[in-house]
Amino acid sequence: MQNDEGLRWYRSSPDAERGFCRLCGSSLFWRPERGREISIMAGTLDTPTGLEAIEHIFVADASDYYRIDNELPHHDAYPPETGDE
Repeated sequence: MQNDEGLRWYRSSPDAERGFCRLCGSSLFWRPERGREISIMAGTLDTPTGLEAIEHIFVADASDYYRIDNELPHHDAYPPETGDE
């Protein structure tokens, strides 16, 4: 049984929707119009998550208070397709 009465989806662009909590407004998910994947906002997971960053995307749009000071790959937009669709 699925209880999703607190979950709402918002079409944030022609290509994607964002899932959020109807009660508090927290952003929880993101899904593209095409495809079967849903991205979960890492900040919603309890620690320890076991997650680690593998690259940085949209660095061209980063605000002046962001400092990326590691050796991970940097991309100004989405990284090149990997063929994993």
